[in-house]
Amino acid sequence: MGWLWWLGAALVLGVVEMLTVDLIFLMFAGGALAAMLVALVGAPFWVQILVFAIVSAALLFVVRPWAKRFLDRSTPDTATNIAAHVGREATVLIDVTEHAGRVKLAGEVWTARAARHGSVLPTGTTVRVVRIDGATAVVDATADDQLYQF
Repeated sequence: MGWLWWLGAALVLGVVEMLTVDLIFLMFAGGALAAMLVALVGAPFWVQILVFAIVSAALLFVVRPWAKRFLDRSTPDTATNIAAHVGREATVLIDVTEHAGRVKLAGEVWTARAARHGSVLPTGTTVRVVRIDGATAVVDATADDQLYQF
């Protein structure tokens, strides 16, 4: 009957792994499955705990690093959300200074600020997003001849 508890623990740990996707709880689920097999054979509870600990530790320190490297190699690094806008080009809609301005970025109108102090980026200029500060795009000219210095 103890094997059912180990099976339940393995299932719960598997669900937690699906929520975290860090391959830690999956290794503990493997340890719980090994303890379940030992319980099915009829081993005492302390042996089940020992098998759980040893198998979990082995999976954590041997299998997890290999699996993590494999996943990192096969998963593309795709910038999302705000990070996806850094480096993109935008068009100035309202002159951009170090304090205010507006740009059209990826089809949306953003509040913008110039990256260089004392610079003005005139309307119609193509600029590049340097970083995003909150809801403000910090931009710089793509060519120095488009930049007015004051």
